Amino acid sequence: MMERVESYISSFLQDYQDYKTSWNYEDGCVLVGAIRLYEATQKEAYRKFVLSYLDRRVEPDGTIPSFSVSQYSIDNINAGKALFFGLKETGEEKYRKAIEFHMERLKGHPRCKCGNFWHKEVYPNQIWLDGLYMAQPFYMAYEKEFDHYAHLSDITSQFQNVRKYLYDSSKGLYYHGFDESRQQPWCDPQTGLSKNFWLRAMGWYLMALVDCIELCSEELYEHYRVLVDILREAITGLLKYQDPETGLFYQVIDHPEVDGNYLETSGSAMVACSILKGVRLGALDEKYRETGIRIFESLVQRELRETDGTLHLCDICRVAGLGPGEKRDGSIAYYLSEEICMDDSKGVGPFFMACAEYVRAKG
Repeated sequence: MMERVESYISSFLQDYQDYKTSWNYEDGCVLVGAIRLYEATQKEAYRKFVLSYLDRRVEPDGTIPSFSVSQYSIDNINAGKALFFGLKETGEEKYRKAIEFHMERLKGHPRCKCGNFWHKEVYPNQIWLDGLYMAQPFYMAYEKEFDHYAHLSDITSQFQNVRKYLYDSSKGLYYHGFDESRQQPWCDPQTGLSKNFWLRAMGWYLMALVDCIELCSEELYEHYRVLVDILREAITGLLKYQDPETGLFYQVIDHPEVDGNYLETSGSAMVACSILKGVRLGALDEKYRETGIRIFESLVQRELRETDGTLHLCDICRVAGLGPGEKRDGSIAYYLSEEICMDDSKGVGPFFMACAEYVRAKG
């Protein structure tokens, strides 16, 4: 099995084309995945891939010409996580400067009244689960490395707000988005919540939690405990919807019966990564290890398919969101209308991350 996986990873990275010309979160997913694979295997190819990408994008003075500053977007912070790796591996000051630039952008990012970052300037007053993954692990890494956790309460309170506003206790799941102003056509005018539970949104959130747990000192017990408790509750709730036959999860999590709903790869990979990493960190009970292993092995068996002699990672939702305006209404039909593709970075990056945790788990 792992021979196929390694063949796919090698081929994907060898032929990789930047997702966009601008600094972007999709490339960031692949970079983080390659970093995790390097940490798990020490294979030099992964290190070289990351450093080559960063060196092309980051100027000697630490500027990133392709970083779009015309509007604030929480997505743009994600690739900044790889800068910590660049700094650690090379010691080059340009990476420290680029990290500081990202932190300045985050400090200036617009916020909801409750204190959470807006998802984007074009999505005002909105919290999306996606955004927790894009920003909070970078924020936590900065606090750990450079700020002595001075703003740790800002990070944990943003997770607590998501738990407060987006969690459905009867379902055990988190809604995709929340409009604090309750103005968007996709939201409930009373609660501000979107209509459904999208798998990849839950996946982003789980990975945000485990990544922040890894970076948070256990000595800061009150904050560490908040993150661990939220993770455990979220995993418990989500696993009720695991497909019994395959171990994977549906695009619209709680409606497997709907025609056109499908077992989606990127979100399932995120769940596998989060469970295995949570167990490795001691945040989740050992009993979950086999669950995480089963999900990853099922992805390899079902979704890593050969076509014309080439392996492809299949059944990835290309994109999904909410709004703006009347667009993307958050209905079940909407989530099932988005394109299903293969080898998209939003699925491959998490697959790499899950693979790295699988390698560690199998010893």
